[in-house]
Amino acid sequence: MIIPLFTDPARAQRSLLGKRGREPLELPPSVQAKIRQVFDADLSPEGVSARILADVRQRGDEAVREYTRQIDGVELAQLAVGIAEWETACELVSPEVSQALELAVERVRAFHQLQPSLSWMDWREDGGALGQVVRPLQRVGVYAPGGTAPYPSSVVMAVVPARVAGVREIVVATPPRRDGTVTPVILAAARIAGADRVFKIGGAQAIAALAYGTESVPRVDKVLGPGNVFVIAAKRLVFGEVGVDQLPGPTETVIIADESANPPWVAADLLAQAEHDPMASAILLTPSLELAQTVRMEIERQMESLSRREIIAQSLISQGGIVVVRDLDQAVELANEYAPEHLCLLTLDPWALIGRIENAGGIFVGEHVPEALGDYVLGPSHIMPTRGTARFSSPLNVSDFVKITSVFAASASESRRLAEAGITLAEAEGFTAHAEAIRRRVASDK
Repeated sequence: MIIPLFTDPARAQRSLLGKRGREPLELPPSVQAKIRQVFDADLSPEGVSARILADVRQRGDEAVREYTRQIDGVELAQLAVGIAEWETACELVSPEVSQALELAVERVRAFHQLQPSLSWMDWREDGGALGQVVRPLQRVGVYAPGGTAPYPSSVVMAVVPARVAGVREIVVATPPRRDGTVTPVILAAARIAGADRVFKIGGAQAIAALAYGTESVPRVDKVLGPGNVFVIAAKRLVFGEVGVDQLPGPTETVIIADESANPPWVAADLLAQAEHDPMASAILLTPSLELAQTVRMEIERQMESLSRREIIAQSLISQGGIVVVRDLDQAVELANEYAPEHLCLLTLDPWALIGRIENAGGIFVGEHVPEALGDYVLGPSHIMPTRGTARFSSPLNVSDFVKITSVFAASASESRRLAEAGITLAEAEGFTAHAEAIRRRVASDK
């Protein structure tokens, strides 16, 4: 059988649920060889990204073109996608795909417009005030991966919330194809979602160009979007120079299902998750041994007809699993500890579990809302926290594209009322100039 079956939850916790993020990263031999060829050294992803960042910061477009040629095998005359090229690419996309993208944009926009993000001010009777001013970021950069498959949906899921937030300029960076063009469906998604410009840059050099700016690429305030290990390493290194959204790892889904669940549907959901990437995690937690065994057989049967079955097999063997738990209480406990990106509740009464879910990027309630539907057209952004970071972070949303400025205003009477405590704390910290600044205000009012 392709997917492991665990009847001992403790063993599953040690060997499956507890190993995520702890296994050492081993780059494929072909990637290691490419690193030696380009850099004449054996480097980690962080080492590669650090060199590229420093070089792009110093040499700008010249360095970007050089790494695009050496790494991607593409010679670029210009980094930006021209208007004519963009329009031609959009015409190559079928009407059905364009209409689906338009529906996705409509749904994602409608969802994020419901999210409040308003300035507020608490005016006091004495003339003072305290509040917050919410302002959109001026320019953001969205990275759209182009590895084993293009992800136009990720463009929609990042660009639309940015547009709803009021970001002034949205630029997209995505790797070029061998012929120097960008995958048409990526350009169509960028156009329909509302991006302003697209650049044919991939990998760490794209993050460097967005973070530092070059002759062709404008410097952004924040970099968002998923990517490979070099992209993630680069995002980690530029944090502080610019904002970043997340440092996402491979995608993951945990399904909690009981005996009422439809086995073919459960199997289909696990397969859909596994086809993303060999490192994707697809995990089923169920108190029903019968369901576990039936789903396992369904997986074997269904995957034979799937186009990415080799990737699916690698994912399920190395990262997937079916765990037979004592009851739904234990399933919820294990899910909360794992803190998955996606948590699907395929139980007789899924709403009864909602209040007990503490850690998840997104909760999919009931059998009629497969996680795959959420990847495209339900509304919330599918860019969500992975590798357990749902313990402290949130899915991409409007608040990722705004900044908050605090407003302080106090009347003379309020300053006098607070002065003694302020002076005491300032002197306790050894800041006598702070204390004197407060004291002078009080003294001038007498």
